[in-house]
Order: sequence, then C-alpha cells, then structure tokens
Amino acid sequence: MAQKQADALALLAETALHHELDPGAPGERYQVVVHVDAPALAEAAQPGQSVLEEGTRVSAETARRLACDASRVVMRHDEQGRVVEIGARTRTIPPALRRALHHRDQGCRFPGCGIRFGQGHHIRHWAHGGPTTLSNLAMLCRRHHRAVHEEGFQVVRGPDGALQFRRPNGWPLPEVPSAAKVPSDPVKVLSVQNEALGLRVHARTGCPSWLGEGLDVGYAIDVLHPLAQRARAACIPKH
Repeated sequence: MAQKQADALALLAETALHHELDPGAPGERYQVVVHVDAPALAEAAQPGQSVLEEGTRVSAETARRLACDASRVVMRHDEQGRVVEIGARTRTIPPALRRALHHRDQGCRFPGCGIRFGQGHHIRHWAHGGPTTLSNLAMLCRRHHRAVHEEGFQVVRGPDGALQFRRPNGWPLPEVPSAAKVPSDPVKVLSVQNEALGLRVHARTGCPSWLGEGLDVGYAIDVLHPLAQRARAACIPKH
C-alpha cells in the first residue's frame, strides 16, 4: 500500500508537469541526486556505494533505473576518496531523441498500460555498453520501469523490432489489444444498432420470466447431472 500511495503521488505530480504547469525542461523540474560507483552501477554484485545525497542507501538496481533517463556527472576520486576531477553534466537522452521516442511509442509500452508519459528505458543499459539510440530505447511509465529493473520483469527487442516482455519466471507477457474507442454519444449508437437488429428495448425487457416459485432441486439434478441423465435414458422402454 505504501508503494501504491507513492506511485499515486508521483503520477499526480507527473500529470501536472506533463500539462505544462511548469515550463521548465523535464530533467530540471526536480532533482534527486544519487551517488553510485561505476562498478556497482554496471553490476549489482560489485562492491561500491549507491546512496542519496543525504546518505540514504538505495539498491544498485534502483540507481540503474534512475540512471536510465537522467543527467549524469562523472566524478573521479583519489585513493583517499578526495574528488580530483568532475566532468560536465550530460543528458543521457538528448531532447531531440526524447521527442522521437515519445512520437514513436506514444506512451508506456508495457502490455496493457499505455500511460501517455513516462521515462526512457535503455533495453541494454548504457552502463553495460548499450547505446543511447532509438532502437535501444523504450518508453515505460514509472511503475513499469521499476517492474523491469527491480521486480524481475524483462524486455528485449526482437529481430523484427517488436518489444517482447516476460514475467520474472520467464513466461511471455501477451500483447493487450488497445481499448475500443467510446463514441461521443454511446446511447445513440447503441439505439441505432438495436434498431438495425430489430431489437426493441422497453420497460419489461430486463424482467425475467420466473414467477417466484421455489427451486425444484430434484428436477434440477435430474436435468443437469450426467448420472441422472444416463439413469433416465436406461428407464426409457424400448420397442
């Protein structure tokens, strides 16, 4: 429940920002600073820090998810831990590529989702050498981005370019068809369809023909149970 409430709050904020209540660039509207060592970012089993600015520890997989679509600054330290070099801040996904990603995916690509805005996910993470190209990116909402990184779900791009999602146990997730479009006046459309089929809906259309009598259990069993049916067939005299 706590995670659902956090997701709801984040979705509320993202919806407001998506509707341009804040004119700033998406990457500058808020900042969460995570310090993570390069070996830990590339491989969760490797030693290294992965902490927020104030020292709260986060998992390496969480850091990898955040790094999928965020600015990054490379800092180098000496053996005593002192910073000796700071690189320029760079955007993982450039603005032009982000626009192309939004245009192509039109929302979260996780089967059955379709939320109109989300985060760019590197199918092969850049920490593993994956390129920041359109073919190596997929749009995922915050909830399903976490599912792929931290809950064991998998996504790959097939030879035909289609995305293939799998559950943590390896079972494929089937594609979910798009929801049917609801007409502007669904009642009128339904009335026209009924008239074309010769259906007349009146006050007693939904009334059953049952008159309120009690259930005849014996008769119901006699009709429905296969043993009773065979017994009844055996009792029919043959001529």
